[in-house]
Amino acid sequence: MKTILITGSSSGFGLETARYFLDRDWTVIATMRAPQEDLLPSSERLRIIELDVTDAASIARAVQEAGPIDALVNNAGAGLMGALEGVSIDAIRQLFELNTFGTMAVTQAVLPGLRAQGSGVIVNLSSAVTLKPLPMLSAYTASKAAVEAFSEDLALEVEPFGIRVRLVIPGRAPETSFSTTARARSQGGVPEAYAVWAKQVFSASPQPPVEITTASDVAEAVWRAVTEPSSPFRIPAGEDAVTLAAGAV
Repeated sequence: MKTILITGSSSGFGLETARYFLDRDWTVIATMRAPQEDLLPSSERLRIIELDVTDAASIARAVQEAGPIDALVNNAGAGLMGALEGVSIDAIRQLFELNTFGTMAVTQAVLPGLRAQGSGVIVNLSSAVTLKPLPMLSAYTASKAAVEAFSEDLALEVEPFGIRVRLVIPGRAPETSFSTTARARSQGGVPEAYAVWAKQVFSASPQPPVEITTASDVAEAVWRAVTEPSSPFRIPAGEDAVTLAAGAV
């Protein structure tokens, strides 16, 4: 029976991906900073483990507790929305610790096991913001662009050991709490000089027809990345991400 470890499984993409793999008879290790036992249906194939991807000791404990795995999904992350001039460098560092260094640290921790068994898949979640420049998201976009560049090189490093690396690139997902948490993390990062313009940006409504990404779109893309050896390195998830990716070619 195959085993998958998913970071950031308490909500959104991570939670839906955990459900998706459980429904398809995988053993799922759903990791969360604050474990909640009632988020997923009870199953002998489900284990919920505490994991803070910004804490080295927490990563070491979680990887040891998890044991051998066949796939890792680096989903844990957060957004940050605001003009660069108004966002503190500390907030940006915290964002990179979570989105970029957290992905690298968890990957580094599981690699010895995957290498020893001669197989495995690592799926890193990026974002469609890397496909189209957007205002108020410079720090967030940079953190995800770094994940993409890291993943490209990592794929070459680990391929000789039978390990595959894939990127899943979700689009805009209004059903998640991304926008709310992204603005909260910026701590009001819009200086007065940007206020009028920023209000226009935040209040702008997409023109119909509106293409969006759902959590199930992302779960399906992760499934493809994990289970199809011939899947492309970059897999857009959601109609909007697919459209943007096609335009970027």
